[in-house]
Amino acid sequence: MLHLLIRRGVAPLARMLWRPDVRGAENVPSDGPVIFASNHRSAIDTAVIPFVAPRPVAFLGKAEYFQGTSPKDRLRAAFLSALGYVPVERGNAAAGLAALGAAQKVLGSGGAFGIYPEGTRSLDGKLHRGHTGVAALALATRAPVVPVALSGTEDLLPVGKKLPRPAKVTVRFGEPLDFSRYDGLAASPPIRRAVTDEVMYSILELSGQEYVDAYHKRPEGDAA
Repeated sequence: MLHLLIRRGVAPLARMLWRPDVRGAENVPSDGPVIFASNHRSAIDTAVIPFVAPRPVAFLGKAEYFQGTSPKDRLRAAFLSALGYVPVERGNAAAGLAALGAAQKVLGSGGAFGIYPEGTRSLDGKLHRGHTGVAALALATRAPVVPVALSGTEDLLPVGKKLPRPAKVTVRFGEPLDFSRYDGLAASPPIRRAVTDEVMYSILELSGQEYVDAYHKRPEGDAA
């Protein structure tokens, strides 16, 4: 019920307030597993994509967001679940495997899963080298990858702000990338690197950002 309320009530209201410019939505497969691989400009990106995508999208969320027994905690957990967030622990190798497993479960059920290959939001506005988790996921599930480019979300919710403000937001969905030619090679680091680089190049073409061939490090205290 809450999921329908968000999709049919909150999402249209958010689109009316933000007036996002959405391009390429027709590129998104209407059914079957699909991975949305996006650049990451703001903490609000994980709300923007589900609000404008033509189908529900699941993202990973920190497990602590779903914990707590107060009415406020329960409401937050219910809201995030309705948005499609999947709770996972973070911070160690076991957590990484759990995250991969959670993503595979979403895709295995024919759902859409969103991921930020950069690993953290870009604070300098540039597109940084992608981590190979997106490749591991695509190769393991054979799901197509739809590149996504966001712009303006860094103004919609700037760093350090808790409430969004009016801003021009653009979301571009690219054509699906098929990596079936690499079937059986999911364990190969060079193949995972090649797939990730292809995904990042597609995001780069859509976003027009300057590319930096180095991983973006998360600042101390930044949990986004």
